[in-house]
Amino acid sequence: MRINPSTLDLKEKVVFINRVAKVVKGGRNFRFSALVVVGDENGHVGVGTGKSVEIPEAIRKGIEDAKKNLVDVELLGNTVPHEILGEFGTGRVLIMPAAEGTGVIAGGPARAVLELAGLKDVRAKSLGSNNPKNMVSATVNGLSRLRRAESIAKLRGKTVDEIL
Repeated sequence: MRINPSTLDLKEKVVFINRVAKVVKGGRNFRFSALVVVGDENGHVGVGTGKSVEIPEAIRKGIEDAKKNLVDVELLGNTVPHEILGEFGTGRVLIMPAAEGTGVIAGGPARAVLELAGLKDVRAKSLGSNNPKNMVSATVNGLSRLRRAESIAKLRGKTVDEIL
């Protein structure tokens, strides 16, 4: 089910801007690629990339792309319901619940995703590649696979006590 971005109050964060070059007969043609994360800080987050000759245009394209790829994150108050390992390519991010008042403990690219997803108390550790695209995608992969006990119980037609 696709999430309608127009109904959400989305904030955006540019995670990474890269200058890429295409070598042609007359020299090098430079373009910029931008990795952007959007989220409403209330359980919705998306990642997108944009490429253009100008940086602002690349960012705009990245934001549009990110709005198309929104995922729903199941939160448990200000933290995550359980530990999970998000994977994308060689990027692996371990996301762990944290006690009230801990804050967001995460490295660079993963931090942007966790903050825009609306998590206030969470710990994350990058275990694989530190390539920003892979880290961001791995974090989103982990967040999208989170499930609360209530939703699993409902799915299996059992009570929460039977599951736990």
